[in-house]
Amino acid sequence: QVSLVESGGGLVQPGGSLRLSCVASVAEGNAFSNYDMSWFRQAPGKDRELVASITNGFRTEYSNSVGGRFTITRDNWLNTVYLQMDSLKYEGAAVYYCYARHMMFKSREFWGQGIQVTVSS
Repeated sequence: QVSLVESGGGLVQPGGSLRLSCVASVAEGNAFSNYDMSWFRQAPGKDRELVASITNGFRTEYSNSVGGRFTITRDNWLNTVYLQMDSLKYEGAAVYYCYARHMMFKSREFWGQGIQVTVSS
């Protein structure tokens, strides 16, 4: 079992920056490093979309809409994954969700509760 808690959301002006954090609580006998981690977002009236992902081997991928502006990183000592968001645009406003999936047992997947990011002047 993995519990995910996001933080760092809030209000930011267009062109500004925010850093989201997601801390994972992992059941004994398990390890955060065994999980591929991702950030998704969902804007009102839209489907949830993948923003960025980082594997247990630190390989990263980004959606075309955020590439070059967002950076995903992880700290396996702190059981934390981060999403640095720079040059935020109005369309970046959404609820952001942290997601974990075991690198081998793909059915072991977990979601955070989500955190709001608002982009407004």
